[in-house]
Amino acid sequence: MTATYTEIILASCILILPFLYESSHAFRYHLKFFLYYAIVMINSVILIPVYLFKPGNVKNLLIASDFCRGITNLVGLRWTLRGKEHLEKEQACIVIANHQSSLDVLGMFNFWRVMDKCTVIAKKELLYAGPFGLAAYLCGLIFIPRVQAERAKAIMNEAANKIKIDKVKLWVFPEGTRRNDGKIHPFKKGAFHMAISNNLPIVPVVFSRYYFLDKSVKRFDHGKVTVTALPQIETKDLTMDNLEELMERVRSVMQETFNETSREIIEDFAPVSSHKLT
Repeated sequence: MTATYTEIILASCILILPFLYESSHAFRYHLKFFLYYAIVMINSVILIPVYLFKPGNVKNLLIASDFCRGITNLVGLRWTLRGKEHLEKEQACIVIANHQSSLDVLGMFNFWRVMDKCTVIAKKELLYAGPFGLAAYLCGLIFIPRVQAERAKAIMNEAANKIKIDKVKLWVFPEGTRRNDGKIHPFKKGAFHMAISNNLPIVPVVFSRYYFLDKSVKRFDHGKVTVTALPQIETKDLTMDNLEELMERVRSVMQETFNETSREIIEDFAPVSSHKLT
């Protein structure tokens, strides 16, 4: 009899899930993020033994991307990459991207094979995020202690030397904090200081606005994102006197692209009455 009650309860839960998914935007929001994080964590556990054959090798991220790419369809997103040719060059460079959500990483999974050798600057706290943190470490991510400026600077200088030798792309979110409010916020100086100091070109990458996502009201609908890689910006003739000018130049061209691609996406894929670009 106990088994029968258990089966009834389980069947009821299964039957009610589709109803909750369609009727409650909050349930849909939490379920999609739960599936996203849970699958990434499960894949981390599965792949850690594989990464141990080549610990710290950024090529491990190609395996991670292959395993995690399918999450995109599960949560109802579509990613389109423009300017592919700017990311597929075999070169050391600093990739500067805007940061709206943890979904940015899901987008990266969908075109990591284009970049081939690429690693990411991440906050040190992620290193302690269970299996994910260990997997990220074994994939060669570079962890920065945000409250220790001198230590962070030393780590970034060491990373610059390594990526130049191995011709690795270094992906940075220079805004620091994730914000999905229709703006590209002022950048922190670290990545630009590294680019000038080591004569590394900058490749700006712009994710169009996540019109389908609203944390304040817990909304996560289906949607499409255009990711645009822009022509690289050289730094070999620049000095630290040009730092602020370089930061503003990169942010300006990214904001312009962000506005254009966001407007295009919203007009084509979102209901005009409910999702207006601000």
